[in-house]
Amino acid sequence: MQDGIDEFIAVLLAERGLSSNTALAYENDLVQFAAFAAGHQRTNWLEVTEEDVSGWLLGPALVAMDARSVARKLSALRTFAKHMVAQGVRRDDFTALAGRPRTRLKLPDSLTLGEVDALLAEVRGTPHGSRDRAMVELMYGSGLRVSELCGLTLQSVDMEEGFLRVLGKGGKERIVPVGSKAILALRDYLTVGRPQFVKKKTGSELFLSEWGRAISRKTFWVRLQELAKHAGITRSVGPHLLRHSFATHLLANGADLRAIQEMLGHADISTTQIYTALDRHQLLKEHTKHHPRTHLRAK
Repeated sequence: MQDGIDEFIAVLLAERGLSSNTALAYENDLVQFAAFAAGHQRTNWLEVTEEDVSGWLLGPALVAMDARSVARKLSALRTFAKHMVAQGVRRDDFTALAGRPRTRLKLPDSLTLGEVDALLAEVRGTPHGSRDRAMVELMYGSGLRVSELCGLTLQSVDMEEGFLRVLGKGGKERIVPVGSKAILALRDYLTVGRPQFVKKKTGSELFLSEWGRAISRKTFWVRLQELAKHAGITRSVGPHLLRHSFATHLLANGADLRAIQEMLGHADISTTQIYTALDRHQLLKEHTKHHPRTHLRAK
């Protein structure tokens, strides 16, 4: 069986141009399956069956692994099986009926309301502080992507009506509401903060760096990290965490999922639906923690 693997790896390297590390990963996965098949009296690849693949996937070696790792191993085996069919070694694909391992839903993290308050409490009344407060308030209050936040212009903001005009992914424009706290922070920044950053070549960019240009995503990320550290928040606080917190807190307080989708700029509602799973997850945690019968021992 090793001969078939060696020939396949040679094809990956020569014809498909895969890196040696990727080819080695393929080889390790295939050798692992071949050892399993040999343990079930398979002496060559023609004898391998779909039941062998199912047994391998459900065996102790793979059950202990996370779903992503198992999916990668199955992908290597599928590619190898298709190669053998293409080469005329086998007439059938013995991986055809193998189901894709279900990956566990990775729920987005979010800040607590207390952490949001602690983060904002660290912003000082300086030009930099007024800018940072306005950016944090706006990102948490409107759920912007960091690229959208840093790309805002003076013309993007309608503070009288309380709306932002945002240019999102794919150049799609959307209108996003701005909360009262963010409006106050913006007014303060435009009065005492932004004028201190303006240079001769400054344009209409809303949030400015010390050089009078639009602040970069990296600079804002570094500022968030510093604020979080001073606020005593031990986990990593990046711009996307503020966006997740915006959506999570809206949903927890009864906001409509379609409205959240519109504000986040998600093209597909299924992308937004992950927050419903997060909300259910939180409900389960609260029930387990606080319901009196959860802690009763069965008799």
